Amino acid sequence: DKTEMTKGAAVATAGAAIASNPYTDYIPADRHSEVSAPAKLAVAEPSPAEIAAERLLAERRCLAEAMYYEARGEGTEGEEAVAEVVFNRMRSGAFPATICGVVYEGANLKHACQFSFTCNGELNRPKNARAWARAKYLATKITMGTLPLSDLTGDATSYHATDVQPGWADQMEETVQIGNHIFYREVPRSRSS
Repeated sequence: DKTEMTKGAAVATAGAAIASNPYTDYIPADRHSEVSAPAKLAVAEPSPAEIAAERLLAERRCLAEAMYYEARGEGTEGEEAVAEVVFNRMRSGAFPATICGVVYEGANLKHACQFSFTCNGELNRPKNARAWARAKYLATKITMGTLPLSDLTGDATSYHATDVQPGWADQMEETVQIGNHIFYREVPRSRSS
């Protein structure tokens, strides 16, 4: 069946994209059911491709949640800027190496979450269907590599809303303001002579 072949190719592609990642994603306990195989399927062990597909779906959801909760009113550019911060953090070596790891870092600690929506109860509120669909669509394109991020933020690894002034902002270099968010990158260390 052509549909099954296409589905198999997509799973294989997803498997190849994620199977080499040695890191385990952090998926909040209340999200496990969204990425686990249905209990009715009698499968002894999921294949590496199935595991990779589940991880890819979890990563897509974590990215969509970050873009939705942090920038749903900022349009596509604002949501892509949030995605860039997530990816810049993953590459930095100072943060977890997965999307879910970056997004949910500190979520289990009071006042330590990196993205406020992960610990302020906003995840429990109903989503705007249209904005959530857009965030999922963009997250799918970004995680599948069909929408390359274009460095709108100047390698930013942090940002904050314009109506707050966090203490860490003075220790970083401001790169750009996009909508209601100001973006920052680490200050380059000068070489000692």
